[in-house]
Amino acid sequence: MTTIAITSARILDAGKVGDILSASNDLMPWLPRLHSAAEEIMYAEEMIKAGWIRLARADDKIVGFIARWENDIHALYVLPDWQDQGIGTALVEDAKSECETLVLWSYQANTSATRFYGLRGFVEMERTDGSENDVGLPDIRFEWNRQKQLQSKWQIPTRY
Repeated sequence: MTTIAITSARILDAGKVGDILSASNDLMPWLPRLHSAAEEIMYAEEMIKAGWIRLARADDKIVGFIARWENDIHALYVLPDWQDQGIGTALVEDAKSECETLVLWSYQANTSATRFYGLRGFVEMERTDGSENDVGLPDIRFEWNRQKQLQSKWQIPTRY
């Protein structure tokens, strides 16, 4: 079993974060490509400078990242070859350990993300037609709340 370490990103990690973003986006044919690889690296650098990026490392390699400002998750990406190995879950659990509530948006077309977030306690709060996001795709706002999750785990069934 691979050990996953979650660490803060450094400026020198911007290239790898940009590569992960590009590799993941390349696997989503429904997602319009708005930025070049160089622009994605610059975006990664800005997020790192702002302190938003936490990295997942496995086998001394950066394999995923989460970008979070306060309780807003702006991005969660895992290298395609490392998906379904607990990397995304580890990144989300790290964010949960620091927040009472987390909020994020995901595209409706990204059905694997919808399933992923639902299995980790995120609840769909609203759907939009996408007219207010960069790519114009319909999206979903999800929310996770520690108190609500604890309450739902300890509810006593009313029927047996």
